[in-house]
Amino acid sequence: MSISSNPRTADHPVADIFVKRWSPRAFTGERISDANLNILFEAARWAPSSNNSQPWRLLYGHRGAVAFDTILGLINARNQRWAQNASVLAILASKRLHQGVGQERPTLARNHSLDAGAAWAYLALQASLSGWAAHAIGGFDHDAARHTLHVPEEFNIDVAIAIGKPTDASVLPEDLRAREAPNGREKIAAFAHEGWFPAS
Repeated sequence: MSISSNPRTADHPVADIFVKRWSPRAFTGERISDANLNILFEAARWAPSSNNSQPWRLLYGHRGAVAFDTILGLINARNQRWAQNASVLAILASKRLHQGVGQERPTLARNHSLDAGAAWAYLALQASLSGWAAHAIGGFDHDAARHTLHVPEEFNIDVAIAIGKPTDASVLPEDLRAREAPNGREKIAAFAHEGWFPAS
């Protein structure tokens, strides 16, 4: 499939970016400048969070740097095959505790991963708007990430992220080429229910 083609259509009139954004695996490997990367981080910065706690943290490395190779080593072998061509690899973590105004001690931030997910979504949308792409990776060693990247215990290790310039699927291993296309979504009725939870 051409990187410019996208068969998705929305059922309701949302902004194009929500339909056009997807998570490719095929990247060129070209460098992203700090200026362009900071545009993505700036978008993440403005994500909403409970009590404006902003619990997310991004640990990242540019391709060719020790930090990139370190994060790549945390990713499972199947995902390494394509993630190695990213421009930046990152680990997203979120702080589990929050001390609000007037609180004597920190308490559990129940929404920390939800808030970090919002930051991830903002980053991913901005990447798409900027001509780049971001792909979240669940297949990596969370425990090793904590140890290797010196992540304190009060932080949750949420997800790894590959950022890069998308390219044609021909650069991927053969078994991944057929999957290199925007996927569909369930209908609204599958997840939005007025009132109580539906019977199974």
